[in-house]
Amino acid sequence: MTALHDPPVAPSRAARELGLRRSEFDIAVYLGRIRTVRDEGGGGRRVARSEIERIRAQEGFPQALRDSARTVGTTEGAALMGVTKDRFTRLARLGLLVPVNFYLNRYRAVVWMYLAEEIERFAADVANAPLLKGRTPEGLRDQLKEGLDLRARNWRGRYLGFLLGQAEDPWARAAAVASLLDPVEVSEVVRDPYERSHLGRFRPASPSHGSPGSPAAQIAEEIMTAAEPDETARLRRELARELDTAREQRPAPRPAPRPRDHLAVPRSAQRTREHGRVPHPAAAREPGPAPYSARRPAAATSGPAPERPRPKEPRRPRGLLSRLRRRGS
Repeated sequence: MTALHDPPVAPSRAARELGLRRSEFDIAVYLGRIRTVRDEGGGGRRVARSEIERIRAQEGFPQALRDSARTVGTTEGAALMGVTKDRFTRLARLGLLVPVNFYLNRYRAVVWMYLAEEIERFAADVANAPLLKGRTPEGLRDQLKEGLDLRARNWRGRYLGFLLGQAEDPWARAAAVASLLDPVEVSEVVRDPYERSHLGRFRPASPSHGSPGSPAAQIAEEIMTAAEPDETARLRRELARELDTAREQRPAPRPAPRPRDHLAVPRSAQRTREHGRVPHPAAAREPGPAPYSARRPAAATSGPAPERPRPKEPRRPRGLLSRLRRRGS
């Protein structure tokens, strides 16, 4: 029997020991049914041995855990409810069915995934019977005609709950809220650059959807960023509250203040103080460069003034031209 005090294991190993596929394991963690701990070495989240033993001891393991993490798309979800795919999509757009995950297919179309047990629970509720058969109520039809689609917004709300549940630090909670806002919105709420930098250290890793900068990654980023004004305003208020709590518990680190230049002691004074002598105030100042006039050589004060050299006489022309000029004179 494995000791409960063994070190935590990686998610891949925990999934194998719990009899889950990795996608099922991730959903179970997302839903809080498998608790994870932070890796002290900075390698992400891990699962404690005691948590694995706790789950194994639950009734119905492993099938009950696997069923709770089962997800379905639109086609399979509509079959579970006994409705058409169009009706299922309308119910999801109205926010009556909340996605638990999404991915992009090879055509870069968003495929929403839902918990199978939530779909079955919705279909079994007699209060929802009018929504499963007959015409959609008029008020709901009008909202759909106006383009209402709450799937992405409801997923963001669910995802934020997961991030807050994983956060173990007040700055991590604030960073979780900030991760769903546009960077411009974050900078307007967090005006201090040192706080923004500190907040970025706790920013949770985004779900991987394509390589960075790819069209798929850009679509996923749009889904993860609040777009509606009321949702943005709500997240901004929540970010401000989380930020106030983080400041009270532990302010963001700042660089140490630099000494003021006019208080610096001259080097000559420092050297003199090291030898135990107190310099005269005038001597404490280091001599600066001599003025230009001081660098000129001093003029002699006695003796005869030096004679200036006489200009040389012009040379007389030589050759035939000079002899002709002398004869003519």
